[in-house]
Amino acid sequence: MSSFANKVIVITGGSSGIGKALAEDALKQGARVAVCGRNADKLKAILGGLNDKLLCVKADVSAEADCKHFIEVVLAKWGSIDVLINNAGISMRALFEEADISVIKELMDINFWGMVYCTKYALPSIRKQKGVILGVSSIAGNRGLPCRTGYSASKFAMQGFLESLRTELLKTGVHVMWVCPGFIASNIRNVARGADGSAQGETPLDESKLMSAEQCAQIIMKGIEQRKRTIVMTGQGKLTVWLNKLFPGIADNMVYKHFLNEPDSPLKRYV
Repeated sequence: MSSFANKVIVITGGSSGIGKALAEDALKQGARVAVCGRNADKLKAILGGLNDKLLCVKADVSAEADCKHFIEVVLAKWGSIDVLINNAGISMRALFEEADISVIKELMDINFWGMVYCTKYALPSIRKQKGVILGVSSIAGNRGLPCRTGYSASKFAMQGFLESLRTELLKTGVHVMWVCPGFIASNIRNVARGADGSAQGETPLDESKLMSAEQCAQIIMKGIEQRKRTIVMTGQGKLTVWLNKLFPGIADNMVYKHFLNEPDSPLKRYV
């Protein structure tokens, strides 16, 4: 029997990509799963409709009241929360000089504040259960990426917040962790914000060559089970993190060249 059987796992942003794959994996392992998204009916359709172990709640994580309501609905239904996975997030692809400030704010509101809100309201139950709080971060949380200033800022903020919280809760039995996927096949690049805040609408990468969301979810679930401290995924991601620590100047040039060579790279306007 899975160690997640009958555990209550709360996942933000469950309508696609890693969030959807996490919800499906957790349900297969017998967990009771609560997911939120801006369209509850879409969530139910995507995750298989009626299921006594699935709870779909309409919530915009950038709104504190929605996050509070989401957590309250979960507690009203199941009485406790064992695992909170802060997964909801969006990205961007634009030069900071050209990006509207509202783009940066939106990313911080969703990627950072959404995590803070949900964690705040779920923490009393998680502390009682000696459960797990997890943030789905990114390599961009370890190494700033060009044309992703708001995204990198939000993920750096996530990791700093979670590290502080981990230390606060060190003697409580609560486990706090974050995971840093590399490039994962998902919808995040299609909905990434452009300079004016509109969705990019297409991905600059060959998604077929990337790690699948399902494989990523399996790594995350195993990491939760083993109470890992942090997880950095993909060889490219691990190389970037370590190179940035040991040889930051080399990392600057390596990262610059990588993103300069993207199709229609905004960086080309500076060349």
